[in-house]
Amino acid sequence: MLGWFRRMLPREERFFGLFQQHSAAIVVGATELRAMLRGGEATATHFPAVLAAEDHADAVTREVVQAVRRTFVTPFDRGDIQALIGAMDDTLDQMKKTAKTIRFFGMTEFGPEMGRMGDTILRCAELLRDTVPLLSDITGNAARINALCESIRAAEGEADDIHDEGVTELFRRISEEKAPDGAMRFIAVREVFDQLERVVDLFDDAANQVESIVIEHV
Repeated sequence: MLGWFRRMLPREERFFGLFQQHSAAIVVGATELRAMLRGGEATATHFPAVLAAEDHADAVTREVVQAVRRTFVTPFDRGDIQALIGAMDDTLDQMKKTAKTIRFFGMTEFGPEMGRMGDTILRCAELLRDTVPLLSDITGNAARINALCESIRAAEGEADDIHDEGVTELFRRISEEKAPDGAMRFIAVREVFDQLERVVDLFDDAANQVESIVIEHV
């Protein structure tokens, strides 16, 4: 009964614009992180852009939280709005953490598996960006939303496989080289692999949050 009454009231639509702004920042961050993973001078060149994208997304997140507090009628549950923007923000926070770890270790060379992880992160970012506008009509777009979320979930499974392949190849290569700094290199590169995988895991979390909203409204 309350749900029917809520749907009859005029809604505050600006949340959808804010979600789209945030998802656009996520795509920028993912694009710049992928560029860092090309190695060489690009690693340092694109680092500031990852931080800038995260700063912009944080500002949008704060605006969403403030809007939730000020708005009488929201498009869907206030808790769901905050959980969704929080899950989205977590993806870019982790990208920033990963970029800072790369810089901390002074890494400028990356194997093909890391490049593939970067591609997967960017694909997830684009899928999430395409999903967010559809929330303005959850009932009409439910099938498309669920399909996009399933694509993110599939990408998460692919990232797990790429991570395992990359770590296995790293161990094999370092074992064959028998260099004095091999153990430290393994630790550093393994840490970056783990953080890249964590980014994709967080996209899966965001997709799960979207799906929970759909379930409540369909």
